[in-house]
Amino acid sequence: MPARYHVVHETEYRYANTVSVSRQALHLAPREIAWQRCFRCELRIEPAATYRVDEIDCYGNPLTRLEIDTPHDRLFVATTLEVEVERPDALPDDAAIAWTQAVANLGFVSGRVPTGAQLEAARFRCESPFVPFLAELHAYALDTFSPGMSLRAAATALMSRIYRDFRYDTTATHIATPLTEVFGRRRGVCQDFAHLMIGCLRAVGIPARYVSGYLLTNPPPGTTKLVGADASHAWVSAWCGDAGWIDFDPTNDQLAGLAHITLAWGRDFGDVSPLRGIIIGGGEHELQVRVTVTQQSYSQ
Repeated sequence: MPARYHVVHETEYRYANTVSVSRQALHLAPREIAWQRCFRCELRIEPAATYRVDEIDCYGNPLTRLEIDTPHDRLFVATTLEVEVERPDALPDDAAIAWTQAVANLGFVSGRVPTGAQLEAARFRCESPFVPFLAELHAYALDTFSPGMSLRAAATALMSRIYRDFRYDTTATHIATPLTEVFGRRRGVCQDFAHLMIGCLRAVGIPARYVSGYLLTNPPPGTTKLVGADASHAWVSAWCGDAGWIDFDPTNDQLAGLAHITLAWGRDFGDVSPLRGIIIGGGEHELQVRVTVTQQSYSQ
């Protein structure tokens, strides 16, 4: 049965000096996709935007562009969502072809015309700013895969190995930590693990995209769920041939499912950052992000 979620995502910047102009790009509205529907999406901005345009970016994600010309020392952006997620259909064990054959199918062959799905997948096969090609990731992937594995089985094995080999540590990295450092230190957060898995897949020729969104979390037994205690989440979508795209969550060693709420996808975090922009003025700043994900009810 589908599940409905109420999500509140608040971002607040406090600046030491006055900001005279702020231009921002927001990826805070969820995609409309086959397994997910959005019933409510409200955006609150303080101070009010002087100019706003809602559009679709080059990857098909909702994108809001803002310009604020009112002088301010605080920027507050809050999104309230009501989203329903359906459980993905179960895939048979043989749903994906061998990973080596899938890679070969995406290669250039004289006289062969690629399908639209293959062309779309090829967009996510190249390196990107946060996910460069690295020899160590290529070796790590090949050490995980065997030639006869299906693409789905190979991606699942890679996801599980990352989960075993790397430690979740919120103090180990920041947004600009290079992937080489994440790999060497064997620790990081969901963004790092998603980039790591994407880098391994692309290194052997498998298209993979970065997915941003939210994950329902539950407090320990006997405790109350705190408002703002959740966080944005990230996982990986791998191209599995005729089976299409399959979402893998290396942070939790599971396929993305009913508890994963999709916002946007792109090559890496830089394409789908929730809030990114430029300002004139401001100086030093403090940033606070609060996310609350609440399951409301199951639809009938």
